[in-house]
Amino acid sequence: MCMVDLEKAPGAQPRAAQGEPVRRSDAEGCLAVAIRIPVRIVVLVLVVPVRMVWDALVVAGRFLRDAVLRPVGRALAWLGRAVFVWPLVGLWRYVLVPLAKGVGWLGHVLLVVPAVWLYRWVLTPVGHALAWFFTRVAAVLAAIGRGLYAALAWLGRYLAVVPAVWLYRWVLTPVGHALAWCGRQVARGVGLVVTGVGFVLYWTVRVLLVLPALAVWRWVLAPVGRVLAVVAREVADALGQAWRIAGHLSRAVGRFLGTVLRWTVAEPARWVYRSVLTPVGHAVRDAVLRPLAEAGRSAGRATRQALASARLSVRQARADVRRMLFGEPAGRRPVDRREPVPAPARTLEKRTGRETSPPTRG
Repeated sequence: MCMVDLEKAPGAQPRAAQGEPVRRSDAEGCLAVAIRIPVRIVVLVLVVPVRMVWDALVVAGRFLRDAVLRPVGRALAWLGRAVFVWPLVGLWRYVLVPLAKGVGWLGHVLLVVPAVWLYRWVLTPVGHALAWFFTRVAAVLAAIGRGLYAALAWLGRYLAVVPAVWLYRWVLTPVGHALAWCGRQVARGVGLVVTGVGFVLYWTVRVLLVLPALAVWRWVLAPVGRVLAVVAREVADALGQAWRIAGHLSRAVGRFLGTVLRWTVAEPARWVYRSVLTPVGHAVRDAVLRPLAEAGRSAGRATRQALASARLSVRQARADVRRMLFGEPAGRRPVDRREPVPAPARTLEKRTGRETSPPTRG
């Protein structure tokens, strides 16, 4: 028979002693390991539909935000600026600010300038005169008051202060010392009584309330709290794991639906656009739209040429009528630059900016 070695091998030391990190599964008890798998299965079954609904709502909300809410918000913002902001800015800039400046200037001219003049040339001299008068009166009253104060102080000292000091020193002080000694003795006796009663109450409360409450906390509430903490931690871990797994499932379902929509809707629509609508559109453009556009441009050119010819004919007819009615216009006489030009003519040339051509030499 083989002998069983009951001693630990030299390499079988605790991981903490060897410097290796202690895993969470090694430090957990049997309760956590026992409730982990069932809790994760139940939570996964409950969380997967919630996560898929959540992802669907997120996609719908993003589409609604990008396709509806953002354009509507921009339109409302522009409308709000056009209806409220711009009129208020124009009212402030072109009505209220000039009106306030005018009112401020008017108030300065009608109120501030007269008030400054009144203060400088009327109130300041009157105030200086009143200050000088009241200063002299105050000096006289202060001298009278100092004399009365000295007399009243001397009378008060010998009629009130000296008897009060004698009464405090020889009557009230001994009586107060006696009363203080009696009070200290009474307070010492009351303190001893209160100390004894407090000692008895302390041990009574400790034995009747504190020690039972401590026992209940240590032997009942603490173990129950540890169990509930383990259960809550495992439920939280299971919720996180299930949420991540449900996210992967929801992403896979979304990709599958996207692939189905692509091959059932997008690809056929693209094939129809590329293979049917594009050739038809090119044929319509080459056979119908371009000839129509060329015909429209040709008609426009013919119309513009006809209008130009008509305008030229009208101008010639108008010139012929003017020539028949008023005769040929007088030709301009060349001016010799060597001859002095009169001052009015020179001024007229400067105003009009026209330059006369130099005379031609024969």
